[in-house]
Amino acid sequence: MPIIYKYDVVPSAEQIIELYNNAGLPRPTQDAERIRKMYQNANLIITAWSGELLVGVSRCITDWVWSCYLADLAVRDAFKKSGIGRKLVALSKEKVGPECMVLLLSVPTAMEYYPKIGMEKVENGFILPRNK
Repeated sequence: MPIIYKYDVVPSAEQIIELYNNAGLPRPTQDAERIRKMYQNANLIITAWSGELLVGVSRCITDWVWSCYLADLAVRDAFKKSGIGRKLVALSKEKVGPECMVLLLSVPTAMEYYPKIGMEKVENGFILPRNK
């Protein structure tokens, strides 16, 4: 079945939670309301579907002209290494345009992945971590 990418569909919190848990993405999946708010407040969401099954998502927060924070990139385990993550990142960059950078914070297990899809590692960032 072909993978279909959509800009106009926001998955339910339940679909997102199931995908994140399957993909091993450490997010507050025990808190459906928090997941719902994460998506409600994002302004660029791209999804990947195999039929009715959510197989990937890119969730971004952007100003459309300077920076785009790619907050979540998740691909269902059975679909990893099929190019879905690469395509979701490319579509995110395409959507925000050439004047806008795409940046992210990587989970430790994905540190080797991002350079493989053309992203540059940076050493000039800082963070105030969340308390919960």
